[in-house]
Amino acid sequence: MFEQTFKNIDDVLWKEAGCATELDYTEQTSWVLFLKYLDDLEHERAMEAELVGKSYDYIIDDDFRWSSWSAPKNADGNFDHDTALTGDDLILFVNGKLFPYLQGFKERASSPDTIEYKIGEIFGEIHNKFQSGYSLRDALELIDSLSFRSQKEKHELSHLYEAKIRNMGNAGRNGGEYYTPRPLIRAMIRVIKPRIGERIYDGAAGSAGFLCEAHDYLRYGAKGTGHGNNLSTKDLETLQNLTFYAKEKKSLPYVIGIMNMILHGIDAPNIVHTNSLTENISDIQEKDRFDVILANPPFGGKERKEVQQNFPIKTGETAFLFLQHFIKYLKAGGRAAVVIKNTFLSNSDNASRALRRELLETCNLHTVLDCPGGTFLGAGVKTVVLFFEKGAPTRKIWYYQLDPGRSLGKTNPLNDDDLKEFVKLQAGFKDSENSWTVDIADVDPETLDLSVKNPYKADERPLRDPEVIMNEIALLDRESEKILEGIRGLL
Repeated sequence: MFEQTFKNIDDVLWKEAGCATELDYTEQTSWVLFLKYLDDLEHERAMEAELVGKSYDYIIDDDFRWSSWSAPKNADGNFDHDTALTGDDLILFVNGKLFPYLQGFKERASSPDTIEYKIGEIFGEIHNKFQSGYSLRDALELIDSLSFRSQKEKHELSHLYEAKIRNMGNAGRNGGEYYTPRPLIRAMIRVIKPRIGERIYDGAAGSAGFLCEAHDYLRYGAKGTGHGNNLSTKDLETLQNLTFYAKEKKSLPYVIGIMNMILHGIDAPNIVHTNSLTENISDIQEKDRFDVILANPPFGGKERKEVQQNFPIKTGETAFLFLQHFIKYLKAGGRAAVVIKNTFLSNSDNASRALRRELLETCNLHTVLDCPGGTFLGAGVKTVVLFFEKGAPTRKIWYYQLDPGRSLGKTNPLNDDDLKEFVKLQAGFKDSENSWTVDIADVDPETLDLSVKNPYKADERPLRDPEVIMNEIALLDRESEKILEGIRGLL
């Protein structure tokens, strides 16, 4: 129903001088979509209040409501072109009045978990990149044709928005940091099996794909699994307010994550805009912990010395600090599924060995999913997914080597069928041509090398896909740039 509208919006953005990349397209669509959503939500609440004879206090003042500046209507309910701002007048209003007004909500909000606070945070982090008021006017009129009034409409919009996020990830560079393939996320969730009433956390949320998919699993079921949609009113309230928690460091994915969760049915997403690694993990208390952790922390990044001081195992590798963060945040008996570089399993440096020991001694690392190259577009490294439960040491590890039988890439991505066998075999920890079990007693106690070595296949190094090689070269180039920038800073 709305697919053509989204395509038309992209056409407008493509012509706009201020928007150069897929990241820009997603960012600019996000803030306009958010204001349209907010307007529909306010109208819905006002109508509900009127039905029971109550008045409704609008969050947004008259002059800044969507229906006043973006889509004014005449007496017949049609778009009023005579009063609608356009050209330079529209840009001046948006940059000089609308954004400052919306940014002020952060200070005026009663608490961080309110939609008012989210409004202030979003517009404090995002900027209008439209330079032409005529292009913005075209985009506003297109988005005004969208509706968030029914669950069916929200569901369709969420799929279209996910496609936009996927395109952003496929564009590579920074976009790839924020996108985890949804088939992989769904498989991770089916193994973890979250339940209504459990608190679910992602400390490196990106576009909030893990939380959105977990919501859909709990709310609608997942092809015969999950809870289906027979939830009580109390269950729905729990799902809405007491289930999903996240943190995100960067501004763009923070905004996209909030919009993504809203489209998946969470009215006031509990995403905090902060760097999770700046917390001292020794300060985490039992009340802070979570039942389920699902995450794909950024890898390849380097953290400053002062950040490393927050962790007992000092390392500059961002992903290894996140793994310590997640272990500490997990409740006893809690379950986690975390994506990490496959080199974590075998690195011989002191920090890697100490972290593996910490994981094996405090958690039951029961499953390792070995992902093929190309699973993450633009990553340039191979990854594994660690599945573990906190509270008992590891005795046996079940490995599964994912082999989709083809090279993965932009035009041939991972799909749900690729992971069916993994989910089925994992339920009983069954051995097969692609899966095997390792007793922890057989692991070298000094090196704690957990690397993937399939005993049923010859140990050969297959030819790598050219796209994977190019991605790895690009990653090494970016790391070299960071090192050079650090050296320049010292000169």
